[in-house]
Amino acid sequence: MSTPHSLRLPTYFISHGGGPWPWMKAEMGNTYARLEAALADMPRQIGRKPRAILMVSAHWERPRFTVQANPHPSMVYDYGGFPAHTYQVRYDAPGDPALAARVQALIEAAGLPASIDAERGYDHGMFSPMKAIYPEADVPVVQLSLRQGLDPAEHLALGRALAPLRDEDVLIVASGLSYHNLRAFGPQAQAPSRAFDDWLGRTLAQDDPAARAQGLIGWESAPAARIAHPREEHLIPLMVAVGAAEQEAAHRVYYENGFMGGLTVSSYRFGEAPGAQ
Repeated sequence: MSTPHSLRLPTYFISHGGGPWPWMKAEMGNTYARLEAALADMPRQIGRKPRAILMVSAHWERPRFTVQANPHPSMVYDYGGFPAHTYQVRYDAPGDPALAARVQALIEAAGLPASIDAERGYDHGMFSPMKAIYPEADVPVVQLSLRQGLDPAEHLALGRALAPLRDEDVLIVASGLSYHNLRAFGPQAQAPSRAFDDWLGRTLAQDDPAARAQGLIGWESAPAARIAHPREEHLIPLMVAVGAAEQEAAHRVYYENGFMGGLTVSSYRFGEAPGAQ
Protein backbone atom coordinates (compact mmCIF):
# COMPACT_ATOMS: atom_id res chain seq x y z
CA MET A 1 0.00 0.00 0.00
CA SER A 2 1.19 3.51 -0.76
CA THR A 3 2.84 5.81 1.75
CA PRO A 4 0.57 8.72 2.71
CA HIS A 5 1.51 12.35 2.37
CA SER A 6 3.47 13.55 5.40
CA LEU A 7 0.75 16.02 6.43
CA ARG A 8 -2.20 13.73 5.80
CA LEU A 9 -4.10 12.66 8.88
CA PRO A 10 -4.92 8.99 9.40
CA THR A 11 -8.45 7.73 9.96
CA TYR A 12 -9.72 5.71 12.93
CA PHE A 13 -12.32 3.09 13.71
CA ILE A 14 -12.78 3.14 17.46
CA SER A 15 -14.78 1.18 19.97
CA HIS A 16 -16.72 3.84 21.86
CA GLY A 17 -17.72 1.78 24.87
CA GLY A 18 -21.07 1.53 26.58
CA GLY A 19 -23.21 4.56 27.31
CA PRO A 20 -21.66 7.42 29.31
CA TRP A 21 -18.81 5.35 30.73
CA PRO A 22 -16.25 8.18 31.23
CA TRP A 23 -18.59 9.69 33.80
CA MET A 24 -19.12 6.38 35.66
CA LYS A 25 -15.69 5.50 37.00
CA ALA A 26 -17.00 5.24 40.55
CA GLU A 27 -19.52 2.66 39.40
CA MET A 28 -17.35 0.80 36.88
CA GLY A 29 -13.85 0.93 38.33
CA ASN A 30 -11.17 -0.07 35.83
CA THR A 31 -13.53 -1.70 33.31
CA TYR A 32 -12.68 0.86 30.63
CA ALA A 33 -9.09 1.63 31.63
CA ARG A 34 -7.50 0.07 28.56
CA LEU A 35 -9.97 1.60 26.12
CA GLU A 36 -9.57 4.98 27.76
CA ALA A 37 -5.78 4.76 27.50
CA ALA A 38 -6.01 3.83 23.80
CA LEU A 39 -8.36 6.72 23.04
CA ALA A 40 -6.23 9.16 25.04
CA ASP A 41 -3.18 8.10 22.99
CA MET A 42 -4.67 9.21 19.68
CA PRO A 43 -3.45 12.84 19.93
CA ARG A 44 0.11 11.59 20.52
CA GLN A 45 -0.13 9.33 17.50
CA ILE A 46 -1.26 12.00 15.08
CA GLY A 47 1.31 14.44 16.44
CA ARG A 48 -0.77 17.60 16.29
CA LYS A 49 -4.21 18.88 17.10
CA PRO A 50 -6.45 18.73 14.02
CA ARG A 51 -8.52 21.75 13.10
CA ALA A 52 -11.69 19.67 13.39
CA ILE A 53 -13.01 16.13 13.69
CA LEU A 54 -15.60 14.47 11.49
CA MET A 55 -17.28 11.82 13.63
CA VAL A 56 -19.34 9.04 12.06
CA SER A 57 -21.38 7.60 14.93
CA ALA A 58 -23.20 4.27 15.06
CA HIS A 59 -25.98 6.08 16.91
CA TRP A 60 -27.29 8.19 14.06
CA GLU A 61 -29.02 6.79 10.97
CA ARG A 62 -30.94 8.80 8.39
CA PRO A 63 -32.50 8.13 4.95
CA ARG A 64 -29.74 10.29 3.44
CA PHE A 65 -26.22 10.87 4.71
CA THR A 66 -26.88 13.79 7.04
CA VAL A 67 -24.32 16.26 8.34
CA GLN A 68 -24.62 18.05 11.66
CA ALA A 69 -24.37 21.83 11.11
CA ASN A 70 -25.27 23.07 14.58
CA PRO A 71 -22.61 25.59 15.69
CA HIS A 72 -23.26 24.76 19.36
CA PRO A 73 -24.59 21.20 19.53
CA SER A 74 -26.61 20.13 22.55
CA MET A 75 -26.35 16.73 24.21
CA VAL A 76 -28.39 13.73 23.08
CA TYR A 77 -28.67 11.33 26.00
CA ASP A 78 -29.43 8.32 23.83
CA TYR A 79 -29.15 5.65 26.51
CA GLY A 80 -31.30 4.29 29.29
CA GLY A 81 -30.93 2.82 32.75
CA PHE A 82 -27.83 4.74 33.79
CA PRO A 83 -27.34 6.84 36.96
CA ALA A 84 -29.19 10.15 37.09
CA HIS A 85 -26.01 12.22 36.95
CA THR A 86 -25.16 10.83 33.51
CA TYR A 87 -28.15 12.71 32.06
CA GLN A 88 -26.50 15.96 33.06
CA VAL A 89 -23.02 15.42 31.61
CA ARG A 90 -21.65 17.95 29.16
CA TYR A 91 -19.15 17.82 26.32
CA ASP A 92 -19.28 21.32 24.90
CA ALA A 93 -17.09 21.07 21.83
CA PRO A 94 -18.07 23.63 19.18
CA GLY A 95 -19.60 22.58 15.90
CA ASP A 96 -18.34 23.75 12.51
CA PRO A 97 -21.05 24.71 9.99
CA ALA A 98 -18.47 25.50 7.30
CA LEU A 99 -17.03 22.02 7.59
CA ALA A 100 -20.56 20.59 7.49
CA ALA A 101 -21.15 22.35 4.17
CA ARG A 102 -17.83 21.03 2.84
CA VAL A 103 -18.77 17.48 3.85
CA GLN A 104 -22.15 17.75 2.17
CA ALA A 105 -20.51 19.02 -1.02
CA LEU A 106 -18.01 16.16 -1.10
CA ILE A 107 -20.74 13.57 -0.59
CA GLU A 108 -22.96 15.04 -3.29
CA ALA A 109 -20.03 15.32 -5.70
CA ALA A 110 -19.61 11.56 -5.36
CA GLY A 111 -23.23 11.05 -6.41
CA LEU A 112 -24.44 10.12 -2.94
CA PRO A 113 -27.46 11.70 -1.21
CA ALA A 114 -26.65 14.23 1.51
CA SER A 115 -28.54 16.59 3.78
CA ILE A 116 -27.77 19.13 6.49
CA ASP A 117 -29.27 19.05 9.98
CA ALA A 118 -28.86 22.38 11.73
CA GLU A 119 -30.36 21.18 15.03
CA ARG A 120 -28.79 17.80 15.76
CA GLY A 121 -26.82 17.45 19.02
CA TYR A 122 -23.98 15.16 20.03
CA ASP A 123 -24.84 11.53 20.84
CA HIS A 124 -22.86 9.25 23.13
CA GLY A 125 -21.09 7.62 20.19
CA MET A 126 -19.39 11.00 19.95
CA PHE A 127 -19.14 12.44 23.44
CA SER A 128 -18.10 9.32 25.36
CA PRO A 129 -14.93 8.60 23.34
CA MET A 130 -14.21 12.29 22.79
CA LYS A 131 -14.11 12.82 26.55
CA ALA A 132 -11.06 10.54 26.55
CA ILE A 133 -9.50 11.79 23.30
CA TYR A 134 -9.81 15.55 23.89
CA PRO A 135 -11.08 16.00 27.46
CA GLU A 136 -11.04 19.80 27.19
CA ALA A 137 -13.57 19.70 24.32
CA ASP A 138 -11.37 22.18 22.48
CA VAL A 139 -11.54 20.69 18.97
CA PRO A 140 -14.61 21.38 16.80
CA VAL A 141 -16.60 18.24 15.98
CA VAL A 142 -19.12 17.60 13.21
CA GLN A 143 -21.15 14.40 13.25
CA LEU A 144 -22.15 12.55 10.09
CA SER A 145 -24.94 9.98 10.04
CA LEU A 146 -24.96 6.51 8.62
CA ARG A 147 -27.46 5.92 5.83
CA GLN A 148 -30.41 3.68 6.54
CA GLY A 149 -30.03 0.31 4.89
CA LEU A 150 -26.46 0.10 6.19
CA ASP A 151 -25.03 -0.97 2.84
CA PRO A 152 -21.30 -1.63 3.42
CA ALA A 153 -20.33 -0.81 -0.18
CA GLU A 154 -22.14 2.52 0.00
CA HIS A 155 -20.36 3.43 3.22
CA LEU A 156 -17.00 2.51 1.70
CA ALA A 157 -17.91 4.89 -1.15
CA LEU A 158 -18.78 7.52 1.44
CA GLY A 159 -15.31 7.16 2.91
CA ARG A 160 -13.72 7.57 -0.52
CA ALA A 161 -15.71 10.77 -1.03
CA LEU A 162 -14.49 12.14 2.30
CA ALA A 163 -10.81 11.30 1.78
CA PRO A 164 -9.82 14.87 0.74
CA LEU A 165 -10.61 16.05 4.27
CA ARG A 166 -7.52 14.22 5.49
CA ASP A 167 -5.39 16.76 3.61
CA GLU A 168 -7.45 19.61 5.07
CA ASP A 169 -6.48 18.86 8.69
CA VAL A 170 -9.77 17.11 9.49
CA LEU A 171 -9.53 13.89 11.47
CA ILE A 172 -12.08 11.26 10.40
CA VAL A 173 -13.18 9.09 13.32
CA ALA A 174 -15.61 6.21 12.83
CA SER A 175 -17.22 5.40 16.16
CA GLY A 176 -18.77 1.99 16.74
CA LEU A 177 -17.78 -1.32 18.33
CA SER A 178 -16.04 -4.34 16.86
CA TYR A 179 -18.49 -6.53 18.81
CA HIS A 180 -22.02 -5.38 19.59
CA ASN A 181 -24.45 -7.97 20.89
CA LEU A 182 -26.03 -6.71 24.09
CA ARG A 183 -27.65 -10.10 24.67
CA ALA A 184 -24.40 -12.05 24.51
CA PHE A 185 -21.83 -10.64 26.89
CA GLY A 186 -19.54 -12.35 29.36
CA PRO A 187 -18.26 -15.95 29.04
CA GLN A 188 -20.78 -16.92 26.35
CA ALA A 189 -19.27 -14.27 24.08
CA GLN A 190 -15.68 -15.46 24.36
CA ALA A 191 -15.65 -17.79 21.37
CA PRO A 192 -17.80 -15.77 18.92
CA SER A 193 -16.16 -12.44 19.70
CA ARG A 194 -12.70 -13.97 19.28
CA ALA A 195 -13.67 -15.66 16.01
CA PHE A 196 -15.08 -12.47 14.54
CA ASP A 197 -12.24 -10.31 15.80
CA ASP A 198 -9.66 -12.69 14.33
CA TRP A 199 -11.45 -12.52 10.97
CA LEU A 200 -11.60 -8.74 11.16
CA GLY A 201 -7.89 -8.49 11.89
CA ARG A 202 -6.98 -10.76 8.98
CA THR A 203 -9.28 -8.91 6.61
CA LEU A 204 -7.97 -5.47 7.52
CA ALA A 205 -4.34 -6.64 7.32
CA GLN A 206 -4.62 -7.54 3.62
CA ASP A 207 -2.18 -5.71 1.36
CA ASP A 208 -4.58 -5.64 -1.59
CA PRO A 209 -7.02 -2.73 -1.08
CA ALA A 210 -9.61 -4.27 -3.40
CA ALA A 211 -9.48 -7.61 -1.59
CA ARG A 212 -9.80 -5.84 1.75
CA ALA A 213 -12.85 -3.92 0.56
CA GLN A 214 -14.47 -7.05 -0.85
CA GLY A 215 -13.89 -8.87 2.41
CA LEU A 216 -15.61 -6.09 4.32
CA ILE A 217 -18.53 -5.95 1.89
CA GLY A 218 -19.02 -9.66 2.51
CA TRP A 219 -18.67 -9.37 6.29
CA GLU A 220 -21.84 -11.39 6.94
CA SER A 221 -20.00 -14.55 5.85
CA ALA A 222 -17.35 -14.05 8.56
CA PRO A 223 -17.20 -16.50 11.47
CA ALA A 224 -19.85 -15.65 14.09
CA ALA A 225 -20.75 -12.51 12.13
CA ARG A 226 -24.39 -12.34 13.17
CA ILE A 227 -23.56 -13.22 16.76
CA ALA A 228 -21.04 -10.37 16.90
CA HIS A 229 -23.42 -8.00 15.10
CA PRO A 230 -27.10 -9.02 15.17
CA ARG A 231 -27.60 -5.60 13.61
CA GLU A 232 -24.58 -4.01 11.95
CA GLU A 233 -24.88 -0.31 12.81
CA HIS A 234 -21.83 -0.54 15.10
CA LEU A 235 -19.70 -2.17 12.40
CA ILE A 236 -20.67 -0.05 9.40
CA PRO A 237 -18.73 3.07 10.56
CA LEU A 238 -15.59 0.99 9.94
CA MET A 239 -16.37 1.07 6.22
CA VAL A 240 -16.11 4.87 6.20
CA ALA A 241 -12.70 4.83 7.91
CA VAL A 242 -11.39 2.23 5.47
CA GLY A 243 -12.84 3.93 2.40
CA ALA A 244 -11.17 7.22 3.33
CA ALA A 245 -7.77 5.49 3.63
CA GLU A 246 -8.26 2.79 1.04
CA GLN A 247 -4.65 2.49 -0.08
CA GLU A 248 -3.18 2.52 3.42
CA ALA A 249 -2.36 -0.07 6.01
CA ALA A 250 -4.38 -0.90 9.12
CA HIS A 251 -2.78 -0.66 12.56
CA ARG A 252 -4.54 -2.13 15.57
CA VAL A 253 -4.43 0.52 18.30
CA TYR A 254 -6.59 -1.16 20.94
CA TYR A 255 -7.12 -4.79 21.83
CA GLU A 256 -8.63 -6.70 24.73
CA ASN A 257 -9.57 -10.36 24.94
CA GLY A 258 -11.28 -10.30 28.33
CA PHE A 259 -13.40 -7.16 28.18
CA MET A 260 -16.63 -7.30 30.20
CA GLY A 261 -15.92 -10.85 31.26
CA GLY A 262 -14.84 -12.35 27.98
CA LEU A 263 -15.16 -10.13 24.91
CA THR A 264 -12.42 -9.77 22.33
CA VAL A 265 -12.55 -6.21 20.97
CA SER A 266 -10.31 -4.04 18.77
CA SER A 267 -9.88 -0.56 17.33
CA TYR A 268 -7.85 0.43 14.28
CA ARG A 269 -5.98 3.31 12.71
CA PHE A 270 -5.63 3.49 8.94
CA GLY A 271 -2.55 5.28 7.64
CA GLU A 272 0.66 6.37 9.27
CA ALA A 273 0.93 8.79 12.15
CA PRO A 274 4.10 10.70 13.11
CA GLY A 275 3.77 10.05 16.82
CA ALA A 276 3.22 6.33 16.38
CA GLN A 277 6.69 5.64 14.97
